[in-house]
Parts: sequence; C-alpha cells; structure tokens
Amino acid sequence: MDESGGKGESSTVGRKKLQIRRHRIPLSVNYHFSRKCNYECGFCFHTAKTSHVASLEEAKRGLTLLKEAGMKKLNFAGGEPFLYPKLLGKMLQFCKEELKLDSVSIVTNGSHVTEKFLREHGKYIDILAVSCDSFNEDTNVFIGRGKGTHIQKTGEISQLCQQYGIMFKVNTVVNRFNFKEDMNESIQQLNPFRWKCFQVLVVEGENNSPSSLRDASSFLITDAEFREFCDKHSHNSFFVPESNALMKTSYLILDEYLRFLDKDSYTTSRSILDVGVQAALEEVVWDEESFVARGGIYDWTKPKETPGSCGAEDLDW
Repeated sequence: MDESGGKGESSTVGRKKLQIRRHRIPLSVNYHFSRKCNYECGFCFHTAKTSHVASLEEAKRGLTLLKEAGMKKLNFAGGEPFLYPKLLGKMLQFCKEELKLDSVSIVTNGSHVTEKFLREHGKYIDILAVSCDSFNEDTNVFIGRGKGTHIQKTGEISQLCQQYGIMFKVNTVVNRFNFKEDMNESIQQLNPFRWKCFQVLVVEGENNSPSSLRDASSFLITDAEFREFCDKHSHNSFFVPESNALMKTSYLILDEYLRFLDKDSYTTSRSILDVGVQAALEEVVWDEESFVARGGIYDWTKPKETPGSCGAEDLDW
C-alpha cells in the first residue's frame, strides 16, 4: 500500500485514461463549410440555418490545426460545396500541396460540377461522391433532388471521374419513397468504388418537425425496412450500408464556424480557431469505435499510377 492508501495504481490508470481521451486523433473529418444549397431534399439534416462561410485564411488555419492533430482525410460537404468553386478549389489545393493529406474528398449533389473544374482541380481530389437517391427521376424530383436531370448528371460525373483519375462514389439516403426500389442494374452500370447507403436520419433542430427548415418525418423507415433494402443490394462488392445506430456518433463533423457538432448535430463545441482541436473534441461525443465499425477507415487515396481511370478495377475494395 502506498501513501495514497493503495490507490496509487488506480489513480495512474485513471490519469492514463484521461490522457488518452484528451488526445483523440481526428483521423477523418467532414467539413461542412457552408449550409447553402440549391436543392431542397426533404430529409436534409444540415439545413441553411446560417449563411456564414469562413474566409480562406480562417479555413486554412483550422485545417492546419486538424492536420497537426492527426487528420489524414478531409471531406468537404455542405450545403453544396460547388456553389463556391473558387474557395473550394483553393482549399483542395491547400489540402494536397501544403498539408499533404492522404485523402481529400467532396460530397456533392452534382448539379454544379463541371469538366473545367475537374480539369483544373481533379489532381487534388481523391474521391468525388454524388448523392443520388433513386434511379427513377420522378422519385428524385419528389424528394427534392433536382428538377429531372439528376440521373443523367450523375452518369456524366462518373465518366468525368474516369477521365480525370478521381475515384467515383455514390451516396444514397434510403427512405420511405425508395426503400423498395431495385437499384442493382443502374448502380452496377455506374460502377462506383463505394456505394454508401444511409438510413434516413432525423436530427433535432434540423429536420425533426414542421417548425424546422426540413421535416423528415414522412421519409422515415423502420430498421426492418432498411434491412430489406440492404438484403436486396448487399451482394454488390461496393455496397456499404449505414444504419442510424452507426451514423449518430461515428462522424466527426466540423461546421461553418469550425466547430465540432455533437452527436445530436444540434449542440456544438467552441471553434477550433479559439480553443484548439483537443479542447473542442472534449466538448462533443465522438465514438471512435463506431467510426471503425462502420468502415470509416479504408483505402481512400486514389492510385497515382492510373491517370484517366477511377482505378477501382485495380484495387481490392
């Protein structure tokens, strides 16, 4: 027994646990740098509640802090990132040339993606993910995903990714109006390297009531209905399902003020520009085990040796 009455060992263990907790590594971060969007998806959980966009200098300072804290992958999301092509292009270049991140990706609705942008900035993009919720255009329009040309645009972007050596990905929100749809033939024609299928999620203050900017209540499905969709499509090697249980705490989201969002996406940390990355991480719940469990770590860097190809045929995904 030591001077602390035999508790020295447990106190040391406690300090070690606290130290580990305080030095979590933000390996993969989703930076929602704007809430502005030109689409009106009924289930959107990151709505246009503010018009704020950080300056390029603020963004660079925040991204540098994240890199120093251990970030290896950054995903730009929104809102719609391509509504700010000049800012987006400069941030992409900074992430690759200055920070030398392993992976830089973008999630987009695709409507403002142009060949000119990819020709100029494609070398800085590892993954381009297009959100596409149905291969029935009437369903997309009903959901709020475009005005009737979304499927055609998604196919065009797939081809541009091949042309400019970018890994092409599709994100689908599985909901009341598409969970019975058989998407196998269409998704196989697109042949993304990953097809992420999310169970539609309700977030307090964003899409949970008629008083919020979006109300996702009519889009909700049961866990059994989500499994029905998954069972229909799980034979595809690129299929990656995410239930509500996995989504709620496994994503590390940075908002337009460079604050981490808590698990409810309603409360936030203080800005990393003000308190640093570790202090901000202490103020939110982020489940690293769930991040790993949902396949958050994968081969996310595009092959250098495959200009003009998505490269999916050369890798074991």
